[in-house]
Amino acid sequence: MDAEDVDPGARDAAAVRTRYTGAAQAFLELAGQIPRQAWSLPALGVWDVRALTGHTSRALTTVETYLATPATGELVAGPVGYFLAVRGATSPDAIALRGKETGEALGEDPAAAVRELVHRVTALVRITPDDARVATPAGAMALIDYLPTRTFELAVHTLDLARAVGLPPPASLAPAVAASLELAGAIGSRLPSAGELLLLLTGRSGLPGNLSVV
Repeated sequence: MDAEDVDPGARDAAAVRTRYTGAAQAFLELAGQIPRQAWSLPALGVWDVRALTGHTSRALTTVETYLATPATGELVAGPVGYFLAVRGATSPDAIALRGKETGEALGEDPAAAVRELVHRVTALVRITPDDARVATPAGAMALIDYLPTRTFELAVHTLDLARAVGLPPPASLAPAVAASLELAGAIGSRLPSAGELLLLLTGRSGLPGNLSVV
């Protein structure tokens, strides 16, 4: 296998687990800082802060649910393969509705619900073998290959949540952000829009303040 064919996130199992747990803890830290009156504020698209928090929490609940679901068939080849397989598979309206429903399910104290969920799922991940099968929408995956996709979701949406409530992202999110940038680059390089994405990252179009990686 050539070096460029190695799927980011699948190289070091201990690091994969550490980044996922760290991202979950960062999400929990931020959720605990959200004022009671802020849960109904606009956040992302049609979502308010509660709905965005609910959507973000699916990076935890899906691990639990998919581990409990029998997974058969050929394994999906890593996190890049997962994202390419599910890209565009669910309508934006369905995603929006699911976020609202998940947000409502957090109950009267969303931060407490997130705390319980983070503790439960990270404990489950801690005792589950790397090669345990997970029944994802893209197909069967090894847990250690699925976790980077959940780290990605936690990193992106914790950043979204921090922006929505005007708080700085927790410092502990940094390793997950770095890994997610690497994963995003690997996904982008396989898309027809790869060239445009590279121009975007290098400040050629559409970014405020000359934001660029170079």
